[in-house]
Amino acid sequence: MSAPKVALVHEWLVDHSGSEKVLEQMLHVFPDADLFSLVEFLPDDLKPFIRHKPVTTSFIQKLPLARKHYRNYLPLMPLAVEQLDVSAYDIVISNSHAVTKGVITRADQLHLCYCHSPVRYAWDLYHQYLDEANLKRGLRGTVAKLLLHYLRQWDLSTVNRIDHFMANSNYIARRIQKVYRRSATVVYPPVDTDGFTLQVAKEDFYLTASRMVPYKRMDLIVRAFARMPDKQLIVIGDGTEMTKVRAAAGPNVTLLGFQPFAVLKDHLQRARAFVFAAEEDFGIIPVEAQACGTPVIAYGRGGSRETIVDEETGVFFHEQTEDGIVGAVKRFEQIERKFSPAVVRQQAEKFSSQAFRTAFRQVVKEAYEPKNMC
Repeated sequence: MSAPKVALVHEWLVDHSGSEKVLEQMLHVFPDADLFSLVEFLPDDLKPFIRHKPVTTSFIQKLPLARKHYRNYLPLMPLAVEQLDVSAYDIVISNSHAVTKGVITRADQLHLCYCHSPVRYAWDLYHQYLDEANLKRGLRGTVAKLLLHYLRQWDLSTVNRIDHFMANSNYIARRIQKVYRRSATVVYPPVDTDGFTLQVAKEDFYLTASRMVPYKRMDLIVRAFARMPDKQLIVIGDGTEMTKVRAAAGPNVTLLGFQPFAVLKDHLQRARAFVFAAEEDFGIIPVEAQACGTPVIAYGRGGSRETIVDEETGVFFHEQTEDGIVGAVKRFEQIERKFSPAVVRQQAEKFSSQAFRTAFRQVVKEAYEPKNMC
């Protein structure tokens, strides 16, 4: 029997970040798959990760200013994704954090959704999104609330279009159960652990690195270290919160701003510990730190609970406060000798790209075989 025809449906192709790295590994499993996306504006130097494949896009691709402001067309995205014609395929895999799970398939097609999260700004981060975007009041706020209400209704209407959900963590699987009332198989996203080298010798500084956006709580980490002037903190990253972070930094905090991968990797390898204060769905950079043999001091909620082993590969703090971080750093230093860089590295390897491909391939195979199409 001939191999099944596979379509991979992605949200938007504009860079090579978290969900795109998942797509890249999906293409390792299904190298002959065809690609669909709402828009595709990848620069030429990033096209190798999609193997220079042609991409079938939606009508949003041709709308004014779409290259820079495609997100502004969110109200049109449900309609746009439903216009993508995937009727010629046996297996349709949507790689979704917003609308791609709404692609329309026939009854005899298998539709699997790799769900990074139900639409965050329409569901659990709804009030936070409105607050941060200054949309809680006024005419613009009313319009935004109506649009997000419509998006929630549409999002729920698409749930039964999916035969099988995959989630990127147990944390997200619980969110899928809460919002969609559907179970999901956990397939952890791929981390390029081979790109990070174990280093046993550590230096006397702590490291944090992230985009500086509110939920990452970079300012909280910096304020906590301002209370520990005898400890050195290096901060890598840039973003809208940089002014707030800079204002909170004491003389023991070094702000490096955005840095290329080689610089980030070097600091991850040499750091005494990596500090992470966000509540993430999964959280890739704490795994990258562990791949370097570097323990992680992390907020004990979200995906961190699944990637870090308390007092073996890191230390948790359970309150997202300065006191929580200060207490966790003190506890880390009390038990620091217990941490083995080799054991820390082994934990990271559970989330390697190869581990993703193996688990992903198995889920698709098991979902497809009952249809006698394999």
